[in-house]
Parts: sequence; C-alpha cells; structure tokens
Amino acid sequence: MTEARLKAGIIVQAAIRRATIRGTPATVVRHGDDDAGQVFVVVNRGRDIGCVLLAPSRDYDTGKTVWRTPLGEDPVPERDADAYLERERGVDPDLWVLEIEDRDGWHPFDDLF
Repeated sequence: MTEARLKAGIIVQAAIRRATIRGTPATVVRHGDDDAGQVFVVVNRGRDIGCVLLAPSRDYDTGKTVWRTPLGEDPVPERDADAYLERERGVDPDLWVLEIEDRDGWHPFDDLF
C-alpha cells in the first residue's frame, strides 16, 4: 500500500511558515502544480559560500520522503543549481523551487521527514 502524499502547495506553505517563525527568509522562486509538483529547495548560504540544492526522494526501505543533494553536500555556485533545475523543469514542468537564505545551511525539512 502506498503512503498518502501531502499536496505540494501544503508542503511549501508549511516550509515558509517554519522559516518565518525562525526569522529565515524563504521565497517561492517557481510555483509549480499545487497538487502534485515536486518541491526542490535551494539553500542559499551567501554569495561568498554558494548554495546547496535539495531534491525529494523516497527511502525504499521506509517509503518516507528523504532529501538528497544531487549536486553534492558542498555548496556550489547558484548558476549550477539554476542549470540543474532548468534541466529538471524540462522533465517535470510542474516542479516548485523554494529558496531559503541561511548562512548556516538550515532548511525547514531538517526534521520533518
């Protein structure tokens, strides 16, 4: 049996609320399909550091959502993340992009899934 999934719009709203409570800027860079779009997260750590891209994935053992870093754990220039997202948009035009600005690398999904 497949676990029920939250709608993308609800996931993004919850992430923005968590960031707002923490005082961390969060911006919807690309609004995807409210129901079924995948949510990608760009954690911008500052121009001098770069950003980390997070992409949702399924843990095959538990069936739960996990966040992978398709460009690696280390920050990359924002243009690299943008290029990756543009390629993904060619595959999934319904995707969302949420940008979090936090020099320490915090993101609202750290302990949610």
